[in-house]
This record gives sequence, C-alpha cells and structure tokens, in this order.
Amino acid sequence: MKKDATILKALLLAAVMAAPLTPAVAADNQVAQAAGPSLSDRLGPILSGAHRSDANKARDVWRRPVETLEFFGVEPGMTVVEISPGGGWYTEVLAPLLNGEGRYIAAAADPNGASENMLAGIQRFKDKLAANPDLYGKAELAAFGPRALDVVPEGSADRVLTFRNVHNWMAAGWAEDAFKAMFKALKPGGVLGVVEHRASKDQPQDPKAASGYVREDHVIKLATDAGFKLVALSEINANPRDTKDHPRGVWTLPPTLGLKDQDRDKYQAIGESDRMTLRFVKPAD
Repeated sequence: MKKDATILKALLLAAVMAAPLTPAVAADNQVAQAAGPSLSDRLGPILSGAHRSDANKARDVWRRPVETLEFFGVEPGMTVVEISPGGGWYTEVLAPLLNGEGRYIAAAADPNGASENMLAGIQRFKDKLAANPDLYGKAELAAFGPRALDVVPEGSADRVLTFRNVHNWMAAGWAEDAFKAMFKALKPGGVLGVVEHRASKDQPQDPKAASGYVREDHVIKLATDAGFKLVALSEINANPRDTKDHPRGVWTLPPTLGLKDQDRDKYQAIGESDRMTLRFVKPAD
C-alpha cells in the first residue's frame, strides 16, 4: 500500500510539472525574466571583486551595501549622485554597478580654497578612479561645498545618496545649504538616501555635532525644511551595542579606533556606530 501511494504521488507531481502554466503565472514569469537580475545578484560579483581591499570588504557587515541600496531603490540605468564620497568606499560599489547603464557622479570636496589635506584627499580619489578605468572610467567627478552647490543640472538626478556626512556639514555650518542643494539636484519624485551616525534621542543636539553623532529627528528636520518628505526609516544599519558616550565620539569605534590600543578589544566588540538609514522623496507636485 505504501509503495502504491508513493507511485501515485510521483505520477501526480509529474502531471503538475508537465501541465501548462496558467496565463497569470506565465505572465508573472515573463515579467520576472524581463526584469533581469536582481540588485543583489548584480552586486554580488562587485562586492567580491578584486578591486575592493580586504579591509573594505570586512566593513560590509556594518555597512550592509546590498540592503541599503535596495532600501534607497537604486537601480541600473539611474543617474545617481553620491555626495561627499570620502575615500570611495561606496564608489567601489556604485560606479561598477552603473558603469554599463546609468550615471554615477561623485560629488567630492570643492578644491577652490581647500586645505592641503583636502586637496590631497581629492587627488587620492582621482587616482583611485584613474587606476581602474574598466570599472571607474565612466564615473563623473563634481565639486561640492558651500560655494559649489550646483552638482548637476537642476532636477536631473534619480537618486542622491550620502553616507555619514551630515555631522561634517553641521560642524562647518552649512548643513541647511547641503540639503537644499540635494533637493535641487533631484528630479521630482527622486529619492534622497541618508545614512548617519545616530545620537541618543534623550540628549540635546550639539549644533556642531562634535561627537560625530546626530539626532535622527534633527536630520529629518534638516531634510523636511529643505522640502523633502520622509517616506521610510530602516534599522538596516543599527547597532544596539553602541552606547554613544565614547571619549572621542564616533571616532573611538572601528574603523578609526581613535584611542589606538587603549581598550581596543572593547571597542572592536562594539563594532561600528549605530546608524540611522532614512529615505526621503522630493515631492512630484
């Protein structure tokens, strides 16, 4: 009896597998095939690529690039502006993703009136792009600063992204202008994605953000005052182990480890900072 039942199940399964797809299922499959590889599939080879150092790859667990870019709705074919890319950690991800289809624009520091250290950083970033033309040859470089706010033609970007930069603009006294500039750059309906070190909500906001931490409600106010609408918040980059009361602020934690070898194991165990991940939209009307 058991053998007969097993045979019957096998025959039924074969019949189901051989049956033609219903129109609805067939249509869904055609849509999935037309859509092509998912963002995760596209990013997999990029994240494991030889162009990324082991140190940068080790930070994936804290920066969660796949989940973060999915949350911001980044897709090939878009015009994506990254504001203040720093050493280019996300450049290594975004530029190859958009190299074949779309545009990646790195809005780095404005060289006009820049310090020697800042000029050296700009040159290192340029050298990084030039060293790997197969991946970065189509990446575009623009200046961004308090006197260089028109990064792209008004209303031309699909996505504007910035990672852990709001505290720097606050320290320099032009955070409001930075958000207005990002609003101007985006198309109506375009998305601003912000990742920032998150301060405790029960502590007053330091206007200069000297610790590197910024209250989430303060970032939201900066964005909404510039005209954005908050559409989603995510805990993708949260770290509940971060107590946010470190001697040298956020730079006490990895990867900076500002106290060098003092309490190194303690701060390594905490990991990188607790971060907010916010998605705003430029209203279409």
